[in-house]
Amino acid sequence: MRRFMQGLAILLLLAPVGMATARQPNIVFILADDVGCEVLNCYGGTSYKTPNIDRLATGGVRYRYAYTMPVCHPTRISLLTGQYPFRLGHPEWGSFPRTAESRTLAAVLKRAGYATVVAGKWQLALLKDDLEQPHRMGFDDYCLNGWHEGPRYYEPYIWQNGKLRTDVRDRYGPDVVCDFLIDFIKRHQDEPFFAYYPMLLCHAETNDLAKPAPFGPNGRYDNYAEMVTKMDDLVGRVVTALDQLGLRENTLLVYFSDNGTAERNLITVKGDRYIYETVISKMGDREIRGGKATLTDWGTHVPLIVNWPGTIEPGAVSDDLVDVSDFLPSLADLAGAKLPEDVQLDGHSIPAQFREGAAPRSWVFAERRGRCFLRNQHWKLYNDGAFYDLQADPDEKQPLASDALSAAAAAAHRALKQALNGLNYRSPTKEKK
Repeated sequence: MRRFMQGLAILLLLAPVGMATARQPNIVFILADDVGCEVLNCYGGTSYKTPNIDRLATGGVRYRYAYTMPVCHPTRISLLTGQYPFRLGHPEWGSFPRTAESRTLAAVLKRAGYATVVAGKWQLALLKDDLEQPHRMGFDDYCLNGWHEGPRYYEPYIWQNGKLRTDVRDRYGPDVVCDFLIDFIKRHQDEPFFAYYPMLLCHAETNDLAKPAPFGPNGRYDNYAEMVTKMDDLVGRVVTALDQLGLRENTLLVYFSDNGTAERNLITVKGDRYIYETVISKMGDREIRGGKATLTDWGTHVPLIVNWPGTIEPGAVSDDLVDVSDFLPSLADLAGAKLPEDVQLDGHSIPAQFREGAAPRSWVFAERRGRCFLRNQHWKLYNDGAFYDLQADPDEKQPLASDALSAAAAAAHRALKQALNGLNYRSPTKEKK
C-alpha cells in the first residue's frame, strides 16, 4: 500500500501542471446498478463468477470502505455534482436541478478539453420530454435507456443523441449501449475522453409500462445470477477494447456501484401479476439478502476498484474512506480541470490528499427519506441519535447506550456529532421514493 501511495502521489503531483507537455489521462467510469460488495469474488462473494472485474482489482487498488446513497437517483445526483442531495433541495425522483446542469462532472471535464459520453441508464429526466438534457449537462454524445419509458433489456427503448433508435428491436439493450461506448472511444482515441458508463445491469426490468416488457430467449426475464455474468462480460469488453487500442496505460478506469444489491428481481409475469425472485448472495457460508434502500452496510457499502496499469501498483487494498461525492473533485483534480465556483462541494479530492499529505477522509455520509448517518471504519452515528460500534455489531442489531460508552466510543461519538452538526443536514419537506 505504501508503494502504491508513493507512486500515485508523484504522478498526481505532476499531472495538473504537466498538461502542456503530457496528455491528460482518459477516464472510464463504470457505474454498476444494484451491485453490492457481496456480489464480487474479489470482495469475498461466492455465489457468482466475476473474472473480468476481479482482474481489475488484482491489477489495481480495491477500496474496502467506499460508500454511496442507498438508492440510485440520489447517488447519481451526488456523483455528478460532488454535493449531497440535500444541498440541492432533495431533487424529485427522476429529476436534476437546472441550476446544476452546467457544473456536472461531465461539464467540468468538457471545459478542460475532454470529449465526453454517457451510455447506459438515465434517471435524471424523462428523456422523451427533454432530449437535450444530457447535452446541457456536458455530454457530447449519449446512448441511453429512457427512465421508465420502455424496456431496457429485450426490444430495448434507447435514445441516442436526441433520436429514438429503431434498429435495435432484435438486440440486447446492454450490448447496444456498450457498443456505442466502445465506438465513441475508438473515434476519440487521439484526444482525452471521459466515458461515463452507468450500466443497465444488474437492475431488474421495469414493471411500470403499459404492457410488460418483452421476455428474453428463455421465456422470462434474466435472473440475478445471469445478469451478473453479463455485467462482468461487458466490463471485460470495455477493457479489451482499451487494450486493443493501446490506451490502457493512459486510461484511469473506475468501477463503482450506485447502491447495494436489490432484495428482489423481477423474473416473469403471469396474467396481471409480476413474479419476483428473492436475491440472496453468499460470502463464504453466510447468506446475504439484498440491502438496497436501507442505510445499513448492505445498502450503502459498495465496491470501488481503481485500475491504471503502469501508474497504480497491482494488488493494492486501501482502508481509506471514499464517499460518492468525492469523484467530481478527484477526477477534476486529476484532469487539471477547474472546479465549479461559488458552490459548496461535499466531496474531497483524493489526489489532493496524496499530493498535499493531508489526512484522508474522517467520515462518509448517506441519507434516505429524512434519515442520515455519518460513519468511519469503526463507528456510525445517525441523525436520530442511534450510535453503533460497527466492529462489534456490523449488522446494527443494538445501538450503544449513551450513558455507558467507553472512552473511545465517547470520543468517536463527540467527533461524529460535531461533524453532523456542522453538515447542517436538512430533511426533505415531503417524502421521496
